Amino acid sequence: MKSIIHPFVESPRSVKLAFLVILDFCIFPVLIWLCYAIRKFDLGAEVVPNLPFGSIWVSIIAVSSLFILGIYRFIVRTYNEVFMIKLGLATSLSVVGLYVLAYLTHAFIPMSIPLMFGFMMFAWVWFSRGFIRFIIRSYLQADIQKKRVAIYGAGNAGQQVAAALYRSNEHLPVLFVDDDPSLSGQQLGRLKVYDAETALKVMAKKKIDEILIALPSVGRIRKSEIVKFLEPAHLKITEIPGLTRLVDGEIRVSDIQEVDIIDLLGRDPVPPIQELLAKNIKNKVVMVTGAGGSIGSELCRQIIKNQPIKLVIYELTEFALYSIDKELNLNTHIEIIPILGTVLDQAKLERIIEQYGIQTVYHAAAYKHVPLVECNPIAGLKNNAIGTAFSLNAAVKKGVETFVLISTDKAVRPTNVMGASKRMAELYCQAMAEAQDRTQISIVRFGNVLGSSGSVVPLFKQQIAKGGPITVTHPDVTRYFMTIPEASQLVIQAGALGQGGDVFLLDMGEPVRIQDLARQMIALSGLKVRETGAQNGDIEIQYSGLRPGEKLYEELLIDHEDTEITQHTRILRSFEKHYPLDELIKIFEKMNTLTAVDNDVNWALTQLEYYVDGYQRGKEIKVN
Repeated sequence: MKSIIHPFVESPRSVKLAFLVILDFCIFPVLIWLCYAIRKFDLGAEVVPNLPFGSIWVSIIAVSSLFILGIYRFIVRTYNEVFMIKLGLATSLSVVGLYVLAYLTHAFIPMSIPLMFGFMMFAWVWFSRGFIRFIIRSYLQADIQKKRVAIYGAGNAGQQVAAALYRSNEHLPVLFVDDDPSLSGQQLGRLKVYDAETALKVMAKKKIDEILIALPSVGRIRKSEIVKFLEPAHLKITEIPGLTRLVDGEIRVSDIQEVDIIDLLGRDPVPPIQELLAKNIKNKVVMVTGAGGSIGSELCRQIIKNQPIKLVIYELTEFALYSIDKELNLNTHIEIIPILGTVLDQAKLERIIEQYGIQTVYHAAAYKHVPLVECNPIAGLKNNAIGTAFSLNAAVKKGVETFVLISTDKAVRPTNVMGASKRMAELYCQAMAEAQDRTQISIVRFGNVLGSSGSVVPLFKQQIAKGGPITVTHPDVTRYFMTIPEASQLVIQAGALGQGGDVFLLDMGEPVRIQDLARQMIALSGLKVRETGAQNGDIEIQYSGLRPGEKLYEELLIDHEDTEITQHTRILRSFEKHYPLDELIKIFEKMNTLTAVDNDVNWALTQLEYYVDGYQRGKEIKVN
């Protein structure tokens, strides 16, 4: 049988169409004979009396109707509501055609015959296509093991997903899960709808392999609740994309994707205030330092949405600059100017700012990896503190209107050189803001961004893909998290709120325990955590101990008293102690001359301990 089916499936579309036309043309005379036989209760009844080749004329009318309505374009792959409607119209056209034939010729066609033929024609085309499709799939997919899928959400999107899965070769929809009590126990198409509690109990019995969330408009908080509820099933959880991606109204199997842990940790974002987004960008020349990094590149994406005149992207790493330049040029007609350079070259920065008339600078260039900077303290200090000072000096000297420093929660009572170096950068910005009024200077401080190069999310994904173990530094370590797009939008808005020397804090929501993050990612993969000493489970979580300079938890504020709410609900303004610019300039000038020798490192760390509240050098610091 397969020797017949395979050539048919692989044959050109014209051959398949010809096969169906010939098949219908041969069957329709049988159907019209059956109509006369039933009407007269006589198997020998004459078909279309008084018209030579009457049954052939009936076939011509019926096949022509199917052609006109495009039924043959569907072949056997599409078998949905559109097909049914068009088939109904083609059938109606055939019925009308038979009445016209009776009127224009001497053919004896009683009033009931066209209606009977229309019913039989509809039934034949509908069931013949279904039977052909069933035969083909049965033989070609006999050896393919399909994933049995439970669809969470029985609305329009869920029903579209079910239809798409029925047409796929890898998936088989088995049941719907829905929170609407009125749907529980109902039958939607071929699938029964279960409430969530009942569905959890029957999934093992129905041998479900995967749960697909078909709720494209659901918020992050609700999605997180659903995922948490489904975790005991220990099944892989996937989803369809948000409504913004379903522009054509037709969900495809290729749209199905893994549930993004970022969606579960991030809160539902507050819509940005458009005036704040545009204030320092629209119709201005903007520069981003560190433009190839996680935050820098997303800042660039958000900036071009707000229509600057030009965007200068300044980056030290050649490939990172190439990548973001290529991406931005594909998505905008705004002039993008890529500059390869270091923030430690103040003369170059001045030349670039003057040459392009830059009005707004977002300073995102920094070393951010805590253990690496701990091993390379002088390099970290120079890039983060001196680099910021040089960038700001160039901006002030050349009359830049707005300068925004991207800082970090690790600058608050830091236990590491990276955080301390960022606090020194903040202090320099605060001092410069007080010493001049030419450039408006702001500092924006926030926590970890999900999916960045330094985030644990991509690392955990790699470890799960390898079968584990997942490495967590400490069972109780917590971090604040925010999505990169939301953080970048808030940075832009915070910069627009600045009055001079402001330290802005982004509301990061509740801190997340990294152990819980690891467990949730394992659950989303349909796997179980293998607890220490246990034999059951798939992925083990190992605790490696805090890394050099790492805290159990991070803070966003130095002084919780001196804060105020701003125009934006997710942005706070903090008032913190600072030092005179003259005093800091001497320190920064000497820092710029340091080399990685014992005396220089000791001097630098002593300055950090003096100027940065809460900092104490770690034992692990190396001279490199």
